[in-house]
Amino acid sequence: MALRRKRRAVVDESACVACGCCVKVCPLSAIRIRRGIRAEIDGERCVGCGKCAKECPASVIEIQEVLA
Repeated sequence: MALRRKRRAVVDESACVACGCCVKVCPLSAIRIRRGIRAEIDGERCVGCGKCAKECPASVIEIQEVLA
C-alpha cells in the first residue's frame, strides 16, 4: 500500500489565544476550543482546506502536508 500526502491544520498551542474564529469557519467541525485556552484540531476530520489558517487573527494555524 502506497503512502499518500494529506493536508492537515496544525495549531501552535503555545501561542493560541482561543478566540474561536477558527471554530466558526471550519466546514467540518474539526476544531474545538479545549479547556478555554487553545484550539484543538481533530486530525481525522480535518481535510486541510486552510479556512482556519486564513481566519486566525494570531496567525498560529498552518497547513502542513503529512503522510497518510
